[in-house]
Amino acid sequence: MQDRQILMQITGLNCAGCVGRAEKALAAIPGVTEASVNLATAKGQVLGAQDLEPAALVSALEQAGYPAAVSQLSLDIEGLSCASCVGRAEAALRAVPGVVTAEVNLATERADICYLTGATRAADLRAASTNAGYPASLRGDEADAAEQAQQRRAQEITALARQLSLAAALTLPVFVIEMGSHMVPAMHHWVMANIGHSNSFMLQFFLTTLVLIGPGRQFYGKGVPALLRGAPDMNALVALGTAAAYGFSVVSTFFPQLLPPGAANVYFEAACVIVVLILTGRLLEARAKGRTGAAIRKLVSLQPKTAELLRGDTVVETPVEEIAPGDLIRLRPGARVAVDGEVTSGTSFVDESMLSGEPLPVEKGKAARLSAGTVNGSGVLEFRATHVGRDTALAQIIQMVEQAQGAKLPVQGLVDRITLWFVPAVLLTACLTVLAWLLLGPAPALPLALVAGVSVLIIACPCAMGLATPTSIMVGIGRAAQLGVLFRKGDALQKLQSVQVVALDKTGTLTEGHPALTNIHVADGFDRDAVLRLVGAAEAQSEHPIAKALVAAAGTDLPKAAQVEALPGFGLRAQVAGQEVLIGAARLMQRETIDCSALADLAQSWGAAGETPFYVAIDGRLAAVLAVADPIKQGTAAAIKALQAQGLKVAMITGDAETTAQAIAARLGIDAVRAECLPGDKVAALKDLQNSYGALAFVGDGLNDAPALAAADVGLAIGTGTDVAIEAADVVLVSGDLRGVQDALMISRATMRNIRQNLGWAFGYNLLLVPVAAGALYPFGGPLLSPVLAAGAMALSSVFVLSNALRLHRLKSSLDEEAEVSAPGTASFRPAT
Repeated sequence: MQDRQILMQITGLNCAGCVGRAEKALAAIPGVTEASVNLATAKGQVLGAQDLEPAALVSALEQAGYPAAVSQLSLDIEGLSCASCVGRAEAALRAVPGVVTAEVNLATERADICYLTGATRAADLRAASTNAGYPASLRGDEADAAEQAQQRRAQEITALARQLSLAAALTLPVFVIEMGSHMVPAMHHWVMANIGHSNSFMLQFFLTTLVLIGPGRQFYGKGVPALLRGAPDMNALVALGTAAAYGFSVVSTFFPQLLPPGAANVYFEAACVIVVLILTGRLLEARAKGRTGAAIRKLVSLQPKTAELLRGDTVVETPVEEIAPGDLIRLRPGARVAVDGEVTSGTSFVDESMLSGEPLPVEKGKAARLSAGTVNGSGVLEFRATHVGRDTALAQIIQMVEQAQGAKLPVQGLVDRITLWFVPAVLLTACLTVLAWLLLGPAPALPLALVAGVSVLIIACPCAMGLATPTSIMVGIGRAAQLGVLFRKGDALQKLQSVQVVALDKTGTLTEGHPALTNIHVADGFDRDAVLRLVGAAEAQSEHPIAKALVAAAGTDLPKAAQVEALPGFGLRAQVAGQEVLIGAARLMQRETIDCSALADLAQSWGAAGETPFYVAIDGRLAAVLAVADPIKQGTAAAIKALQAQGLKVAMITGDAETTAQAIAARLGIDAVRAECLPGDKVAALKDLQNSYGALAFVGDGLNDAPALAAADVGLAIGTGTDVAIEAADVVLVSGDLRGVQDALMISRATMRNIRQNLGWAFGYNLLLVPVAAGALYPFGGPLLSPVLAAGAMALSSVFVLSNALRLHRLKSSLDEEAEVSAPGTASFRPAT
């Protein structure tokens, strides 16, 4: 039985240690097979048994100190007639993944539902009740998950800003009185003359107490319980550090006789400023984290809230959630498409750049497909909804990006193992630091030991370590989506950077995937257009792909052909406008004793170039030679050269004949060719290339490419290809342009480079500054780091990591170095459901 997946939003996560403890709490629940928590997104993913209860997840996270975010909504339920109806409606709602509780009231015909934020949507809950036979509608206004998340982020930023303002206002006098007295002699004399030594300490005590029981209370409210559970986190470090500085200062103020002579110093300003600086860091983090989710918000904003539903001759403004497949919708000029559909009437040009990245609008007429999020041009269209809600291409792209952003790369596993033990190691280091100063430090050793111990506690926060990888992944994958590269599996981001060879399928990947007329040369005495019209008319009754290519090249308003006779293995004969037309290979001309030697050399050269030549005879005379081929996609040659310029080998794997494959490879400069491969042979060809060159990425689009896409180190599917190929791939290139491979490689390398920079900074910061905070430089004449400076350095370390990750927003696409693509996808892209 397939595992059940439950998504959730988790609160209270401040560092990588929090992540490890939250994951451990979730993994300990019976029935859970896998648990993953992402610090940057504050989201958790759980895989487990089908009967896994979300309430158990909520309880476990609550006990661990990281409550799951829950949302509430109410539905109006129709069709309830008895208690058994209530039971069935409740059962249907509780079966929706992520629902914690669902209570249906028969008297009021109302359902009150509590669900894990981010795990489901109001539309899914409505659908569950309706499908059970009890139609449901939203009771009152209900914001969607994305809006709720944005509101929570805004509320968090507002609350932090308010706390910071209050803490700063209370801290400023303390800092000026204490530090000003140390740094400016005139200030010291003024304080002594106007306030007094004792009153100065009392004023600092009063203000500092307000700071710690006000804005600083959150550190104790979370840190102390974590410490008592034996699972200390960042809040515990801050609580211990500020409590130590505050407690020592209180003793110095009220009981100085308990301290050694000369040791009665106060550090109220350290406790206050630590709170201010850490709140400043958290405020900057919250704002930066909000920017990391910009890609998802842009995608969500592409779908309008309402659409104009046609009911007979009436147009009804209808919420998108209430649109069902089969509904007829009118699309005004300039309006955004609400759901996926098929045009039933009207013509217009639709801007699909926000999905495909292609700047030119696409013409849409009857039977054309429309995708949610695209923008209509100047015409009016009517279309029938085909996919709504989670089934639209846009919704599935959003889901794909969210899942990839929440993935953990292999490199994160090592980081998690280190950070899980990091905070206990910091506590031990702080204790050893205090002990060493008490035993070995100069007199008065106690205040020096306090300063060093508090500095170690404050400076060694694991926030930067925990944010280093997930923030880069989130921004990198989000930017990739904006450039038309969808990472379906997060670990592909790490694997792709190490590939040595890129293997390409031919049909539909290097080429357009369908034949087209590529060359025509007429014999003396014949007109090119006239010959093409006769050929098109003769082939119009054939369903062969090559025949369709010839008909397309001939144009419209073709004459009617008569006595059309297919000649298996040779070609075709027909009567058109009183003339006999023969179309076929050289052997047909030989059988009919028509001399084609005048054009034989040209036909041979086209054949050597990978094209298929055909002769045309009219009334027994050679009229023309033409060639049909699968055209190379625009940008393919440039993409191959760009990949080779990066030191990669490029190979082609195809089922075509060796001569055709070699001709195309020579034209494009491909390094290696594996031709005449059946679907099973492609996997063997991949293994051969891997043995020869190393790690391999395979790019394909067809049903027969699925085994190779799954077998490659990284599989990249062309987004215009089949559902099976897309499902088998690790990465989807939604534009269908091969230059998307270059973009995927660029994003992978840039993101992994960014992660290495972040990890290097986070670990290097701690390796270098923890010894400095402990006083390692003091015996050699160096400084003893102030707790205030330690708090500032700690806050800046997290801000640096987030700011560095946000630089990935500036990555440019190889498709258009100057254009900024607002969002990803393609009108013809649809993952299998």
